[in-house]
Amino acid sequence: QAQLVESGGGLVQPGGSLRLSCAASGFSSSNYDMSWYRQAPGKERELVATITRISDTTSYADSVKGRFTISRAADKNTVYLQMNSLKPEDTAMYYCHANLLKLFKYWGQGTQVTVSS
Repeated sequence: QAQLVESGGGLVQPGGSLRLSCAASGFSSSNYDMSWYRQAPGKERELVATITRISDTTSYADSVKGRFTISRAADKNTVYLQMNSLKPEDTAMYYCHANLLKLFKYWGQGTQVTVSS
């Protein structure tokens, strides 16, 4: 059964860094477009970053461009989100998402990121 498990969230001060991990099982994440989304209380879920299955092309929301980096480790079947220069407005639940041609889609359970002094 396909599954995504996020980890690495926590409480960090403004300006700090965190690295989120998304471990896939039951399928090869290298064959999927992998994304990170986030949802803050009272707000809609928004796309943060994507890495494509073809050429590992990356894209980012304007709000995180230059601060966040998405990457994958095929040998570990894991996708990462390195988050630097964190701001209070980055506080949200972060979700991992796998998509294959919109035919197969999987979500993780989420990991909480809180940026506060």
